[in-house]
Amino acid sequence: MKFDIKEEDLIIKPYKQSGPIYVREQKGRYQRIRRVMSWALMIAFIALPWISYQGQQAVLLDVAQQQFRIFSITFFPQDFMILAWVFMAGAFALFFVTNWLGRVWCGYMCPQTVWMLLFTWVEHRIEGTRNQRIKLDKQPWGFSKVMKKAAKHAAWLGIAFFTATTFMSYFIPAKELYSQLLAFTWGGLTSFWVFLFALCTYGNAGWLREKMCIYMCPYSRFQSVMFDKDTLIVSYDSERGETRGPRKRKAAREELALGDCVDCKLCVEVCPAGIDIRNGLQYECINCGLCIDACDQTMDKFNYPRGLISYTSERQQEGGKTSILRLKLLGYAAMTVLVFVVMAWWLSSRTPLEVYVSRDRGELSRTDYRGWVENPYRISVVNKTQQQQAYQISIAGLEGAKLAVHGDLSLAPGEQKEIPVTVSIDGYELAKKVSTLTFVVEQASDPSTQQRKETRFYK
Repeated sequence: MKFDIKEEDLIIKPYKQSGPIYVREQKGRYQRIRRVMSWALMIAFIALPWISYQGQQAVLLDVAQQQFRIFSITFFPQDFMILAWVFMAGAFALFFVTNWLGRVWCGYMCPQTVWMLLFTWVEHRIEGTRNQRIKLDKQPWGFSKVMKKAAKHAAWLGIAFFTATTFMSYFIPAKELYSQLLAFTWGGLTSFWVFLFALCTYGNAGWLREKMCIYMCPYSRFQSVMFDKDTLIVSYDSERGETRGPRKRKAAREELALGDCVDCKLCVEVCPAGIDIRNGLQYECINCGLCIDACDQTMDKFNYPRGLISYTSERQQEGGKTSILRLKLLGYAAMTVLVFVVMAWWLSSRTPLEVYVSRDRGELSRTDYRGWVENPYRISVVNKTQQQQAYQISIAGLEGAKLAVHGDLSLAPGEQKEIPVTVSIDGYELAKKVSTLTFVVEQASDPSTQQRKETRFYK
């Protein structure tokens, strides 16, 4: 038996053309949706650090003070369990959206995609259209080429620097950060992080581009686990499109022995990942819909119906009907809602007060000349509100005991204070060697805000 195998069939072809990807600018409904979402996200990213709440920056992740303020709530390192809930909620929400709509996060909301397309937009404005950029790169270096390249990279670096500075304003008060920038008084640590983030933004969005999504982002690798036959993905209708081939616009469609694909290759030229969607589902595809807009534009020119490339599912391509009421999707939705509900319950039941009780360094107990037994303690109180607060300490569970507080319990917002206290009781009334004692620390203005800490009293 002899198989007719050609040598080129044994070569594994790359996912895209070799060399740099020159993305053609494209207009259309999905591009409009992306631009609206991109502008909304970028405006929110830039404006959020400038929003004030009760005279303070509304969102500030103050690492130096170990306080993370989000409007009326201040989180401390002790509250980092909230991060686990946030990550779980985000993960299940991402699984739900991916199983339903494919990689729309990558195509419409991922910062890498938003900034990559922003950098591409700048490149298009300075260096020209796709064909002009290809021609420019092939030209020998001259004054015009140097000026265009310098202007492009200067604009990229400016955007990257502004992005990094805005990002740092989430960790350093924005007014302080920008006033120090204008006065050239940034410290070494601030300068290091701003320039590092600027370099990462410039490198990722300007140079690495699609390589970040394809080679470095793990999401593209495990997305297929969340896909099923009902997941909406960008797909090419091969039954309608093949056999592809060029033709004149006025050529009668019925007389051609060809499919609807005119092989214009616009779907490849507008793809930021450089893939050919006509080759089937590929993990490099970020579901951005640019190829759909390009193909619909071509179909309109030839008076063909739109939808040769569209958001569809494998089941729809097979002639079936996609249902949103499927077990996998409902499971992801239920887990997403459950995690958000638990997180909301945890936040609502969170007490804006933290108390720690430790024994004083020294002897566990001492007896004075009257026969009274004393136990020294240290109570650490954290004011987790954004207002000045006064606190009161009392004891419970040890009848006849007296409490002496050696310090002031008035705390500034976010302040932590440790004060010594002494608990004493008549030794003749204390039968046990070890008794249970409870410290009750409550907010003076609102006694319902309290913490109870149990400890031991030694005779």
